[in-house]
Amino acid sequence: MKPRIVIPTVAPEAYQALMNLEKYISTTSLTPVHKELIKIRASQINGCAYCINMHTIDGRKHGITEQKIYLLNAWREADVYTEEEKAILALTEQVTLISNHVSDEVYQNAANLFDEKYLAEIILLIITINSWNRLAITTGLRAV
Repeated sequence: MKPRIVIPTVAPEAYQALMNLEKYISTTSLTPVHKELIKIRASQINGCAYCINMHTIDGRKHGITEQKIYLLNAWREADVYTEEEKAILALTEQVTLISNHVSDEVYQNAANLFDEKYLAEIILLIITINSWNRLAITTGLRAV
């Protein structure tokens, strides 16, 4: 592949703004497992090999089992995820595929399971990983 633009070099202020959002995410009350499940699932949907590779490695470090990682594409049919994890995954999918909108049912299910601050943090993380996926894919970052 022909080399592509290097955003941190060409637009460092914009890249730093995205890094600041990432820094905020690191200070939230989201559990490490919730964070990595969101990052892996959004990255799978977006087809971002770079981020899938990074976040499956990180997920394992935070205790996500191989079984949960392998079954993530079929999480609805797998009994290994908690009710909270399933709500997070459903919201992650709908925010990532935003052109289909976020249904009231999926949103309300998450709102019933999490307080407003935690829900806001979930949504902000979904938005953040989608930004990273788009940056990595567009600029040609490669896994390994």
